[in-house]
Amino acid sequence: MSARLEAGDAAPDFTLPDDTGKDVTLSDLRGRKVIVYFYPAAMTPGCTKQACDFSESLESLTADGYTVLGISPDSPAKLARFREKEHLTITLLSDADRSVMDAWGAFGEKKLYGKTVEGVIRSTVVVAEDGTVSHAWYNVKATGHVAKLRRDLGLGGGE
Repeated sequence: MSARLEAGDAAPDFTLPDDTGKDVTLSDLRGRKVIVYFYPAAMTPGCTKQACDFSESLESLTADGYTVLGISPDSPAKLARFREKEHLTITLLSDADRSVMDAWGAFGEKKLYGKTVEGVIRSTVVVAEDGTVSHAWYNVKATGHVAKLRRDLGLGGGE
């Protein structure tokens, strides 16, 4: 696993396919604040809750100048089913080989049910308009994370 990102680091650029197969490149979003969050698997309870929370907050996050990108190792086809089933409005990206997760410190050893396993580390990184990291959280909880994120960013609306 690569080192975790910290405030002030340059956010590693990437190009990944979304759930329609269209490529999304982080550097194309310069000039906007970008919330990049990593989750283990579409259509699992925690990941569904987190994706729904981001979708429900998308309008206010967009109004505050943020773009939200959710990244998992799922295929674009599975992400499309996830979007449709849960009526998601956020951008979902596929990192099938986990190379972006590795570069962002969001893949590696973690505790799961008391055992050490290798996998996706639920993480959220906020990228500033200039492409540097402004905030980074690792091993976040799926439930309540968006409200905590909003509070930590000083956006209000956190419950």
